[in-house]
Amino acid sequence: MEKKKYSSYAEIDRDLEILKLEKEINHQKLILSFQKTKESITPQNIVNGFVSSYTGYVKESFPQILQSIAPFVINWFINKKRGN
Repeated sequence: MEKKKYSSYAEIDRDLEILKLEKEINHQKLILSFQKTKESITPQNIVNGFVSSYTGYVKESFPQILQSIAPFVINWFINKKRGN
């Protein structure tokens, strides 16, 4: 980065004011980001995230689970009717 050459104190003051404002903006962004993060980390949001991730998995694999369990359930009902 090339050093900037100033021709007056007014230019220096202007750049310092700009840097000060940029610093304050970044500080406020950091505070806002922290607050949003703090608000999003609640037990309800954690549980909702956990449940939603497994809900998708169960929906996708439900036919396979049903297909593997169905023969055992059918046999259980047949044996129950016979009294075994």
